[in-house]
Amino acid sequence: MNVGVVGTGYVGLVAGACLAETGNHVVCVDIDEEKVAGLLRGEIPIYEPGLEELVRRNVAAGRLEFTTDLDAAVRSARVVFIAVGTPPDEDGSADLQHVLAVAAGIGRAMSGETVVVTKSTVPVGTADRVREAIQAETDHPVHVCSNPEFLKEGAAIDDFMKPDRVVVGVDHPVAERALRELYGPFLRTGNALMVMDIPSAEITKYAANAMLATRISFMNAIARLCEVTGADIDAVRRGVGSDARIGPAFLFPGVGYGGSCFPKDVKALIRTSNELGAPASILEAVEEVNAGQKRLLLERLAARFDGRLEGRTFAVWGLAFKPRTDDMREAPSLLTIEGLLAAGARIVAHDPEAMHEARRIFGDRIELRERNYDCLDGADALVIHTEWLPYRRPDFDAMKARLRHPLIFDGRNLYPPAEMAERGFEYHSIGRRTVAPAGASGESA
Repeated sequence: MNVGVVGTGYVGLVAGACLAETGNHVVCVDIDEEKVAGLLRGEIPIYEPGLEELVRRNVAAGRLEFTTDLDAAVRSARVVFIAVGTPPDEDGSADLQHVLAVAAGIGRAMSGETVVVTKSTVPVGTADRVREAIQAETDHPVHVCSNPEFLKEGAAIDDFMKPDRVVVGVDHPVAERALRELYGPFLRTGNALMVMDIPSAEITKYAANAMLATRISFMNAIARLCEVTGADIDAVRRGVGSDARIGPAFLFPGVGYGGSCFPKDVKALIRTSNELGAPASILEAVEEVNAGQKRLLLERLAARFDGRLEGRTFAVWGLAFKPRTDDMREAPSLLTIEGLLAAGARIVAHDPEAMHEARRIFGDRIELRERNYDCLDGADALVIHTEWLPYRRPDFDAMKARLRHPLIFDGRNLYPPAEMAERGFEYHSIGRRTVAPAGASGESA
């Protein structure tokens, strides 16, 4: 099938490469000429495991193309995906200007009956606005449908190639047949293609992300309770997660969620709910808990050093909002680092993949090291934001020797507290008792 994908961001690039892998001819469109030129040279603008190889293989096979020519891509396509960004507006709502501009462009370029799929995360009712924008520019039949993405950064290729479900919202059999044909190769093991009405599909995406964000904020709220009662959040998590009605996923406490999806989608769903007269106060609480959790490490560092942060050096392990990505959008590390810099501290940081993003964001205001241990030299404390695998089993003796103080603030609960005390560290984590070496006066955060 001939497919057009408008937008070569995270979603569009993954979708285009994966659809090409199953034999479709895919043309990906972007207005950024430099980005398109880089993609044609095999340069991938984001870090996602397996994506570079997938793109290069399908470009070489002639199944995947990149262009800035929207008209040509639309004219040759039976199905066109809209996968451009929907950044949050000032009031928290999703900004649809790019989606609707693309829709109008598709209408002007259509040469026959076309299925147009909103792959971008958009509020309920957007498909109707997309249809109106297209029909204002063409007399050709158009079938607009919703196909929300459920890709996890760091595992996006597997999620697309082996989905646990594919949700499609349609209102015409032509659109349903086209999407069944496209997704058939990915559903051979029996995973569900869920066909529903368009508004239900649009809400499903937001509801799924909001539910996961709610689980995270809920456990972070319980972690605060554990800290003031002496309970251990790890034990509580195991007890709660073993309930088959609940399950263990997304119950790990930490310094809050970030990234391009959860913060934006929770805000947008709150805004939509309020506009339609169905206030979602539970989601406002989710957002409030998360905002407080992202401030937690900064507050604890200030408390531990009696507010005297000026002139101190802090090592930071982890800059991306989660492992296996270079994405620093809404990352908790941003708030911690900005707060420490404002207090006059020096930051020396490491991340396996997000160093280029950190340079773009912070410039020379922080120092970056290619090896995580090199951040530790003379540092007053180590602050951990991201649970990258190389941080999980480090050389503790080397860490202790290089730090000025054997002091760790762990925002992802990577290490057992009792073991850290035995190793001679003062160790602060989330929802667990702060520990210090025997005989030391480790201060509780």
